[in-house]
Amino acid sequence: MPSAKPRILYVTDLAYPARGRRYCDEDIALTARLREHFDLALCHPLDAAALMDSFDAVVIRNSGPVLNYQEAYEEFRATALARGTRVYNPLNGRGDMAGKDYLLELTAAGLPVIPTADRAEDTGRLPAADAYIVKPKLGADSLGLRTLAPEELATLPYEEGILVQPRIPFRYEVSFYFVDAAFQYALYAPDPDRRWELVPYEPTAADLEFARTFIDWNTLAHGIQRVDACRAPDGALLLVELEDLNPYLSLDLVDAQTRDAFVAAMVESVGGFVEGSAAR
Repeated sequence: MPSAKPRILYVTDLAYPARGRRYCDEDIALTARLREHFDLALCHPLDAAALMDSFDAVVIRNSGPVLNYQEAYEEFRATALARGTRVYNPLNGRGDMAGKDYLLELTAAGLPVIPTADRAEDTGRLPAADAYIVKPKLGADSLGLRTLAPEELATLPYEEGILVQPRIPFRYEVSFYFVDAAFQYALYAPDPDRRWELVPYEPTAADLEFARTFIDWNTLAHGIQRVDACRAPDGALLLVELEDLNPYLSLDLVDAQTRDAFVAAMVESVGGFVEGSAAR
């Protein structure tokens, strides 16, 4: 008898060598829970375009930086949009899934983000700093990230798609995790030199208002998002990234109750996304 469960193609790179973390463990544990609610198959991101027509939706999780397979990702994205394939997160995200140009837009809008420029003539508008961070617009997981002295900025190949930001002597980094528009939990790295050693963080009302500013700006009705921020020396939070394609969740670092609540929220979100898309 055919199953009544939605069929989900879960996209992950189980062999991706993440620094200081094991992405595969998270996806193995998460899919074990999701199978209770969906008929689930896992595939590598390079196989998603060829397989997706046999499923009700594609869920992109720990698929690794797109920069590693940019051409294949662009083909998948174009094919999914042309066929009306249900992709979770939806492909209309305005954050990292579209590249990091949004940091320029947010800077121009005066929102609390690390000031960002992508042209030599605009770097003079950045706050003075002893060093600057340079990263590719399509980067992730610190791929291509460099630290340069101020006098080196004038010689950068801006035409190759790079961003420049002042290096902030932040007190710590903190990440806020959301399913749809609902806050789930927060984690932070107390030691700036050990960014991957995260512990639970209890956000204040002001912290959540900050994070929701960017969730609201992104306007994704469904999906998992991570708002990465740093605590500046003056105590203010500044956005580092809005990860809306395949944010690593660090679910192994939260307690069982929080993890169960996240899984329940994701099941409801994915299920609602599939049913809502099918009804249109």
